[in-house]
Amino acid sequence: MMKKMSMPTSKTSLVLFLCQIISALDVPLDSKLLEELSQPPTITQQSPKDYIVDPRENIVIQCEAKGKPPPSFSWTRNGTHFDIDKDAQVTMKPNSGTLVINIMNGGKAEAYEGVYQCTARNERGAAISNNIVIRPSRSPLWTKEKLEPNHVREGDSLVLHCRPPVGLPPPIIFWMDNAFQRLPQSERVSQGLNGDLYFSNVQPEDTREDYICYARFNHTQTIQQKQPISVKVFSMDSLNDTIAANLSDTDIYGAKPVTERQPVLLTPTGSTSTKVELRGNVLLLECIAAGLPTPVIRWIKEGGELPANRTFFENFRKTLKIIDVSEADSGNYKCIARNTLGSAHHVISVTVKAAPYWITAPRNLVLSPGEDGTLICRANGNPKPSISWLANGVPIAIAPEDPSRKVDGDTIIFSHVQERSSAVYQCNASNEYGYLLSNAFVNVLAEPPRILTPANKLYQVIADSPALLDCAYFGSPKPEIEWFKGVKGSILRGNEYVFHDNGTLEIPVAQKNSAGTYTCVARNELGKIQNEVQLEIKDPTMIIKQPEYKVIQRYGQVSFECIIKHDSTLLPTVTWLKDNDELPDDDRFLVGKDNLTIMNVTDKDDGTYTCIVNTTLDSVSASAVLTVVARPNPPFDLELTGQLERSIDLSWIPGDENNSPITNFVIEYEDALHEPGVWHYQTEVPGTQTTVHLKLSPYVNYSFRVIAVNKIGRSQPSEPSEQYLTKSASPDENPANVQGIGSEPDNLVITWEPLKGFQSNGPGLQYKVSWRQKDVDDEWTSVIVANVSKYIVSGTPTFVPYEIKVQALNDLGYAPEPSEVIGHSGEDLPMVAPGNVQVHVINSTLAKVHWDPVPLKTVRGHLQGYKVYYWKVQSLSRRSRRHVEQKILTFRGNKTFGMLPGLEPYSSYKLNVRVVNGKGEGPASPDKVFRTPEGVPSSPSFLKITNPTLDSLTLEWGSPTHPNGVLTSYTLKFQPINNTHELGPLVEIRIPANESSLILKNLNYSTRYKFYFNAQTSVGSGSQITEEAVTIMDEAMASRQVDIATQGWFIGLMCAVALLILILLIVCFIRRNKGGKYPVKEKEDAHADPEIQPMKEDDGTFGEYSDAEDHKPLKKGSRTPSDRTVKKEDSDDSLVDYGEGVNGQFNEDGSFIGQYSGKKEKEPAEGNESSEAPSPVNAMNSFV
Repeated sequence: MMKKMSMPTSKTSLVLFLCQIISALDVPLDSKLLEELSQPPTITQQSPKDYIVDPRENIVIQCEAKGKPPPSFSWTRNGTHFDIDKDAQVTMKPNSGTLVINIMNGGKAEAYEGVYQCTARNERGAAISNNIVIRPSRSPLWTKEKLEPNHVREGDSLVLHCRPPVGLPPPIIFWMDNAFQRLPQSERVSQGLNGDLYFSNVQPEDTREDYICYARFNHTQTIQQKQPISVKVFSMDSLNDTIAANLSDTDIYGAKPVTERQPVLLTPTGSTSTKVELRGNVLLLECIAAGLPTPVIRWIKEGGELPANRTFFENFRKTLKIIDVSEADSGNYKCIARNTLGSAHHVISVTVKAAPYWITAPRNLVLSPGEDGTLICRANGNPKPSISWLANGVPIAIAPEDPSRKVDGDTIIFSHVQERSSAVYQCNASNEYGYLLSNAFVNVLAEPPRILTPANKLYQVIADSPALLDCAYFGSPKPEIEWFKGVKGSILRGNEYVFHDNGTLEIPVAQKNSAGTYTCVARNELGKIQNEVQLEIKDPTMIIKQPEYKVIQRYGQVSFECIIKHDSTLLPTVTWLKDNDELPDDDRFLVGKDNLTIMNVTDKDDGTYTCIVNTTLDSVSASAVLTVVARPNPPFDLELTGQLERSIDLSWIPGDENNSPITNFVIEYEDALHEPGVWHYQTEVPGTQTTVHLKLSPYVNYSFRVIAVNKIGRSQPSEPSEQYLTKSASPDENPANVQGIGSEPDNLVITWEPLKGFQSNGPGLQYKVSWRQKDVDDEWTSVIVANVSKYIVSGTPTFVPYEIKVQALNDLGYAPEPSEVIGHSGEDLPMVAPGNVQVHVINSTLAKVHWDPVPLKTVRGHLQGYKVYYWKVQSLSRRSRRHVEQKILTFRGNKTFGMLPGLEPYSSYKLNVRVVNGKGEGPASPDKVFRTPEGVPSSPSFLKITNPTLDSLTLEWGSPTHPNGVLTSYTLKFQPINNTHELGPLVEIRIPANESSLILKNLNYSTRYKFYFNAQTSVGSGSQITEEAVTIMDEAMASRQVDIATQGWFIGLMCAVALLILILLIVCFIRRNKGGKYPVKEKEDAHADPEIQPMKEDDGTFGEYSDAEDHKPLKKGSRTPSDRTVKKEDSDDSLVDYGEGVNGQFNEDGSFIGQYSGKKEKEPAEGNESSEAPSPVNAMNSFV
């Protein structure tokens, strides 16, 4: 039946509690609102419950409160009203409840000891303070006592008692000597929590007469001193001497020596004890033990672990300290004192009690008339506290009745409150260890709506982010809130808005169209009010180019970009961070508008760099990692193990790879015996390997070093390893590159590469040199020489083959049998010249020479080839001699013919042939004379055009520099060019060879002509030369034009024409300099000389030569067509037939590997053409 009755009560309490959460008013912390609203008193400041005061100073007991109207204050002392007006020493501060008790003007603090309580009251209720216990501090003197000296035997334990006077609060104890120096403490000597000084065992150095205990009283800032305590420690030696001096020999029993003793606890005594501590305090447990050797203390908790992060050991582990204890820390704590002789222990049973502490403290309640609410007061403690209620400082049982109030244990339930229900309620939770007192008011208000948000407040948010528009309000009853958009907008509803209980309108995703004016309306039964706010939507700030991951070498330069885009109305600030902290204060860091540059990068710059862009509305960031790489640090700690005669193991520790993995290690060695200071490559291993097995040579004093390699480069070498000297042995190998070559016709020079120092394998390195003539049944001739690289055998036949071998030996023996090589004794000059020399002239520039080879025996050396000496005797066309320039072509190997290119046409030549060996050239063959046929001539040396008239021009020319034969005639071709650079009909004239000038008549006046001029021999036409010239104007026309030129309109027209022509000339000049074609040349190419024959590109001969069947010349005075080819020669000779001259090389088989460079005729430059531009008058005429 009882259970059935209790269920509805619980449900009612729960429902009412929920109603309180839903309906209770929250008063905004608006200063203006708070000044206007009535409010019961609230204690804001008060003195501590246990208030110890300095008896020499005025006593100030604080009590401050707020309320509307302002509260008045009153005090009780020891439970009765304290009338401050009757005590001249007591005053209350204006507009405050704080008491000031004047002690410094005659008052005594002891007279004002007691329990004080403050009450703050206005028309809506009364709040009370805690009970404040006032006690003056005390620092009494030590009582006089006669202290006897302490005589103690060495090794015994000792306790010096302090027993300070009882003070308020308790004093702080410490031990010092007469010089005010703290006495040193250790595991053997230490101060206990009660202030006594404990000696686990005394030593002779503990003897002194000034052990002084001091007590410091902090409140009065005084220190009290105990009488000095004397300690005299007797050692066993001194005690035996004293006994021997006072007793006869038969009376001496002999004092016992210092004996070691197992631990005994000095404090606490017994095997068990108890300790009670309050929740939240610091638990201090102490164990101090006597014993020799000095015991060591250890702490454990039986059945559990010492709490982590809250356990500390002090006083050389003699004190266990646990902070912020809770009920879970209750249990048995055991201290164990141990030395080499045994152990002792003590168990302290700890119980953690708790003064009351809040679970739910009552909270102020603001209600509207007719509303319901609850005050809840829940506390816990050990033992569980009792809950009592007061109303306006009076126990609720005797307080005036209120029909809207009902007390249910730790809860007061209010229903249908009215304004007269306003009051201040006190909840008191207490047990034997203390109490808690909390004030909470019930304030019943009837207020029309108020909007606390400023009118027309501007809100700025970033697009696509939430917008929160405030409508802070207050009213009682609680107003209803509605939102509108625009001046005549409808009420806002729907999922696109969120309406918060505090009146805030949330637009979860604000868009550009969300901007505008919003109106908040608050209404209750007492009235209505509205407020407008403005919303602006801004473009988001973005980092459009983020910093990127960088890998940079040490001492390099690196830049991070951070390019942003932002709303034009917002001012961004860019901040750079390194590893989420400020950039180092270093001039190497340069912050630009859109980037961060780091100069002279070091290893410390490695890390993450973040670009943060802040505006007043948003913030964006982007990060990138900088990895600083460098060559690796050198390996270290080189160690040699596994030493054998021919091998050893080397190990090392890699250095820092500096962010670039080590790819391999290079091992080098130094031979301190043969080449000190010179390091040689030994081997290399992958970067993952830190040991290597090395093969060694005998008789080498090895030191090794290791070099680490990564992608950046090689590290510095490591420090050298220790030296290791291998044992001597006979050589393992013989000299390399053994050769036998004679330097004179009667000797043989035997050379070899000597062994290096470490290859000698031992001391006394020498060489055994052996030789014998090949294909002759001779014995080996041998000689032992020192450590050299050459031996000369004299008196040998000329150029005879020899078998040769060189063997190494040292003091321990010979190297393996060496292999044999073939050499030859010295060469001599060849004895005979090549015979039957024949010359076949192929064309005007090319001839082929034949000869018979010389017998090999007459060569007397290595046949290297044949040399052809040839030179031009005279030109047949000019019959004049000139300086003879001899040319040489070499044909390697045993060839019997060769080609002579680059000959001049129509000339007489001589040649001879000689054989060549390693010693030099043999005698020359008899000179052979041959002639070259005629060829085509070069272009005329010049072409000048003079004496222009209306219809004639005079041409003068010079004969070709190189006629290359007998000139037969000249050919002149010409054609007119109009003002658009079009070419007219071509006219050709043949001129006898003996002429050097010509007058051309019947030409058109004021006309430009282009001339093509070349010479001919019986072979064909040579290269042509070109020129341009212009005939002059008719005199009558000139006079008419002069008359026209005096007219103003014509002068203006001519100026315009001249300007246009000038512009065209500038454009043409620019095009010409850039490689474009001049228009005249384009027309020239389109109307080329019909006699110019193309040359085939696949011609295998030199461009300067032509044979007897092809006599068409190359045109050099004008541009050849782009598709021209050179006709292939009919000769079947290949390039292998050409010898090597100044510009030629042949392989040993005689094949041509160079290029013959013949002299070419210089082509006339374009500048030789007439540069005369047509005049403005001529520009009006054209040819017919």
